[in-house]
Amino acid sequence: MFEIEYLDIPNNTEYENTINKVVQECFKEEKLEKSKLIITITLTNNENIQKINKEYRNIDRATDVLSFPMFERNELAEKIEKNKFPCEDVLGELIISIEKVEEQAKEYGHSFERELAYMTVHGFYHLMGYDHMEDNEKKEMREKEDVILKRLNITRE
Repeated sequence: MFEIEYLDIPNNTEYENTINKVVQECFKEEKLEKSKLIITITLTNNENIQKINKEYRNIDRATDVLSFPMFERNELAEKIEKNKFPCEDVLGELIISIEKVEEQAKEYGHSFERELAYMTVHGFYHLMGYDHMEDNEKKEMREKEDVILKRLNITRE
């Protein structure tokens, strides 16, 4: 379902527990439990995510989460519908800056857990082919994210 890697930050079971429950709920919601899809999640710091952001997006600043999907949305939907994942396959990779998660939790006035959960679900839906460039896309993506966070009772407080 997912693998967590740490890049220049210490391992942390609390991070892993939060990510685990979010990813499990996302897979359940999208009916992917029986698929053999895997997400690689790298937890890192601002310095590393800034380098990656510059290299892949030509944006020279730290960001909260980067998503690298392996499928286009239509292609993925078709594979899911036809259950065409007979062997292990990579859904994509997420890279999350733990420093940004901490900063944004303080900035938005909610818990670290809530911010990490949000970054995870947000990144997951990018891997599923959702985006937020247009208002209608943003609305659709936010509704999906909210369903997951509400089910897990992870609120903004």
